[in-house]
Amino acid sequence: MSRSTRATMALAAAGISFEVVAYDYDPDADRIGLQAAESLGVSPAIVLKTLMAEVDGKPVCAVVPSDREVSMKKLAAAFSGKSASMMKPPMAEKVTGYVVGGISPFGQKKSVPTVVEIAAMAHDRVYINAGQRGLQVLLAPADAAAAAKAITAAILA
Repeated sequence: MSRSTRATMALAAAGISFEVVAYDYDPDADRIGLQAAESLGVSPAIVLKTLMAEVDGKPVCAVVPSDREVSMKKLAAAFSGKSASMMKPPMAEKVTGYVVGGISPFGQKKSVPTVVEIAAMAHDRVYINAGQRGLQVLLAPADAAAAAKAITAAILA
């Protein structure tokens, strides 16, 4: 497994301090983020999942704790939109250049508006997908938001 991905290269290029952490990825897990937290032996609240969605038909990225769900109404409002829906996996892979289970908010093929759940900002460090299944980056949530050029908002259901 390579520990260098487009995501880690984007973080390094931005001068962000991070640690790369590998874990045992289970392709059959019902909820990938929860499986990652269990494998890493940490709280799911600090393992953030990267979700690709559409607000008024335009792609957006949402980064939220792996044990929580996104409110589509709040997600749309975060981007001043009327409606939001989850992006279909093939489209998410096309937009990001990553495979599902390995989608990172960093180094995506196409830059899209990104939001990080405000609750994540309360932690010292969080885990976020490093752009490859079984690989996470551990970093300060403020650094993650800065690197992703993200806004922060309350988007949880």
